[in-house]
Amino acid sequence: MNQLEANRGVQILDGIYEKCLNGVPKVSKPVEEFANDYIKKYGRTDKAINKLVKNQLSKNSINGFVTSFGGFPSTAVTLPANITSVLYVQMRMIAAIAIIREFDLNDDEVQTFVYMCLAGTAVVDTLKKAGIQVGNRIALNTLKKVPGSVFIKINQKVGFRFITKMGQKGVVNLGKSVPVVGAGVGALMDYSTTKLIANRAKKMFEGKDIINISEVD
Repeated sequence: MNQLEANRGVQILDGIYEKCLNGVPKVSKPVEEFANDYIKKYGRTDKAINKLVKNQLSKNSINGFVTSFGGFPSTAVTLPANITSVLYVQMRMIAAIAIIREFDLNDDEVQTFVYMCLAGTAVVDTLKKAGIQVGNRIALNTLKKVPGSVFIKINQKVGFRFITKMGQKGVVNLGKSVPVVGAGVGALMDYSTTKLIANRAKKMFEGKDIINISEVD
């Protein structure tokens, strides 16, 4: 694993996570308020999560179509605007699902599992190598006993996977040469990827304080 890329990946994820928690002025409200809008309407139910996911899929499909036309500036972390904005919507969706299931986003462990849903990487082996006995599901209070150094390694693994996956995404380059085709492909990829991430988050955060670690590849 390239340590530099792993750390860069974690840095990017941390930056997006902070924006999820606090919101973006004049753009989006803090994720707690965002999730509470669905909780007030539908309670802490599957319906609330499904409504949330449906709305986010719509946002990401539109976002993928618009930003693939090019002309959008790169961010401070040198990621294309499309990738950064899509990731923000995706992470915000995961975080809101966790809130609906009564998880605390200020817990380091929960933050790590939010990252896992986004990057798609298993941590069962990492936990086992640390001498921790785990099954398909594990209680959050058990994870709190895991040494912080283990979660640092997990975050680095996720960060490396994240950077690798972003490097393989060719939507922006295609959009520069063939704008209309690029826009269509961008919308399709963002929709399908967001749907996959939503399914991971639903399985990961099944119920209060229970993490399903076997469902993230």
